[in-house]
Formats: sequence, structure tokens, C-alpha cells
Amino acid sequence: MRVLITGAAGFIGSHLCDRFLADGHTVVGVDNFITGSARNIAHLEHHPRFSLIQQDISEPFNVAGELDAILNFASPASPIDYLKFPIETLRVGAMGTYNTLEIAREKGARFLLASTSEVYGDPLIHPQPETYLGNVDPIGLRGCYDEAKRYAESMTMAFHRTHGVQTRIVRIFNTFGPRMRLDDGRVVPNFIGQALRGEPLTVYGDGMQTRSFQYVDDLVEGVTRLLHSNFIEPVNIGTQNELTVLDFAKVVNMLTDNPAGIVFKQNDRIQGDPQTRRPDSTRAKTILNWEPRVSLEEGLHKTIEYFREVV
Repeated sequence: MRVLITGAAGFIGSHLCDRFLADGHTVVGVDNFITGSARNIAHLEHHPRFSLIQQDISEPFNVAGELDAILNFASPASPIDYLKFPIETLRVGAMGTYNTLEIAREKGARFLLASTSEVYGDPLIHPQPETYLGNVDPIGLRGCYDEAKRYAESMTMAFHRTHGVQTRIVRIFNTFGPRMRLDDGRVVPNFIGQALRGEPLTVYGDGMQTRSFQYVDDLVEGVTRLLHSNFIEPVNIGTQNELTVLDFAKVVNMLTDNPAGIVFKQNDRIQGDPQTRRPDSTRAKTILNWEPRVSLEEGLHKTIEYFREVV
């Protein structure tokens, strides 16, 4: 296949480029580097089946030649990024999704949208099935990201229903691994960076908020299976292994031999930060025969080794 991957220089996008190239496909990457890093795809610079277009997909653009599939992973994805770029985040979710769907319609390409567990907001149902409509504050600080992705899902389904575009939607739960930015504000790089510097890990609130952390290789496998499936509706990809942020901090300190411990910032919880987050992954298991394979400890070992080189 010849595949277009937007957000190719991002954390997840760059791993997808690697996977599709390893599977023998040709990859056209697109990124404007607003949050992506050239370092993430530097190893692909001379790859004979990889090319890169530097482009903001919020603006109309063209891709020469045939395309078999488009994977739309372009968007700021961490709170520190989308709070810094709220309008850009809304535009890429709206116009970026529209523009890439137009290319898919023109080329007859299959289209996969990277959505997020954030479409569920601060959930009132736990775990979260794909049928849950969410509890999202559209005017809150996080609304620029949450609503951009909800709109992107609506646009994707409209193109499927109106134009017959073969669309797929993946709702991504907390994912970690090499190539995350150390300063992206998410809990995994925050904790690992502090631990490797010998600092106490900063836990906001009481640390009882929960997350379900999956390793990036498992996500990439799920995305690949979804693209090749015939399932139209959203599919959660995430692990069932839920733990509190406090317990996660303890695991990071243990794996890094960090003696500095933990400090709490009780009154600094980010507005709208979900208290619980765990997918109901029944669809992924039954439709895609997908389950996560990499344990939390194994994935953290690989991620910690990556961050040792950048701290």
C-alpha cells in the first residue's frame, strides 16, 4: 500500500511510520512540526519508501499519486500543548480532518481517524464503552481538544454516510513509550524526567485519580488491525490495567532507583482532569482479536532507557 500518515513526526505517528514501512508499504508523512520533532523521523531520512511533506493540514493541500490509506494523527495531544495552541488544536480537528477526508474521497483511500479517550470527558460511567456519550465541558480549558476530537469523529462519519468513504475511528487511551517529549506535560515523561534527575515526583491532588497505561507498540498493533478491518464505529484501544497516579509514581521511583520520593500539590489539579480512565475494550478484543501484550514494567524499562539519553 501507499499510505499517508499525518502527524508523522509525533510520538505515535513516527511509530506508525516505522510499522508500515516494516510491513513493506510506502509511507508519505505529513507534519508542520508545531509539536512533532524531526528527531523522531531522522532515521527515515534516506529510507527509499518514505517521503515527508511539511504542511499544516488545516490548510488545503494535495498529494500527488495514488493513496490506499490515510491515517490522521495530526493534533497537539498533551494538555501543555493544546492549552498553548487551543485555536490550532480546534482547527486541525475541524479543517484538518475535513481536508484529509477530502483527499481520501478523491483518492478512494481508506481513512482512519485518531480520536481519544478524552471524548468521554470526566466520565460518569466506568469503564468507558464506545456507546458512552461522555461528560465533556465544551467551554472548559480542555474543551479545545475534547471538542475538536468529537467534531472530527462527526465529520468522519458524515463523509462515510454521505460519500461512502471507508472510515475507521480509534479512541486512544493513555499511551507511553520512546519518542514522547520530555516537556510535554503528561504524567509519564514528567515522572520519568524527575526520577532520572533524582527529584521527588510531583503528584497533583491526592494521587487517587486513575489511569490505564498502554505501551506504544500495543497501540500501533491495534491501529493496524483496525485499519484492515471492516468495522466502521469507534473502537477503544487501551489496557484494562488501571492504577492510581500515586501507585504509578511509586512504580517509576522503584524502576529508576530514585530515593527522592513523592511530593503532593493538593490544590493544583488541572481543571477538567478526569478522575478515572479505563476503557471497555470488548470491541477491540472481539472484532480485532486485540489485547495488549507488553506489561507496564517492560514498557517502562524501554521508555526509561530512551529518556536516559535526553534528560
